Amino acid sequence: MSTKVDVLDASIQKTINLLNDICLEFGWPEERRSQAYKALRSVLHEIRDRLPVTESAHLAAQLPMLVRGFYYEGWKPEGVPRKFHRDEFLAEVQKHFQLSVEGGPEKLVETVVLVLSRHIEPTVLDQVQKEFPADLRSLFPQAA
Repeated sequence: MSTKVDVLDASIQKTINLLNDICLEFGWPEERRSQAYKALRSVLHEIRDRLPVTESAHLAAQLPMLVRGFYYEGWKPEGVPRKFHRDEFLAEVQKHFQLSVEGGPEKLVETVVLVLSRHIEPTVLDQVQKEFPADLRSLFPQAA
């Protein structure tokens, strides 16, 4: 007997759609969703760690339940927001992503943020962008 749990099924589908959109933006086949997952996770963790707790929670509330789970994985709210400049931020994204993409970690962040902008409320992404220093705001192409 199969048991269907609508809220879980919906979260899984939304997560797959998000990962497929990342693949599409990079021109990756859907079989590379694991790479899209690593990209999403790496970028979200660095954004999360740069935000105050309240803003981080507002962003998390916009994410599919499954994504929200790995968004919070390993989070230490007592240590945020971490202050770092553009090069440090991008180096941390690259360290956790561990793969290379054309355009480097800057393109990775811009692409993930672009895709996120299609899946979450624009006002939330605008608020996230405002929390970042000027040298990092340009990584948010849709939240200008």
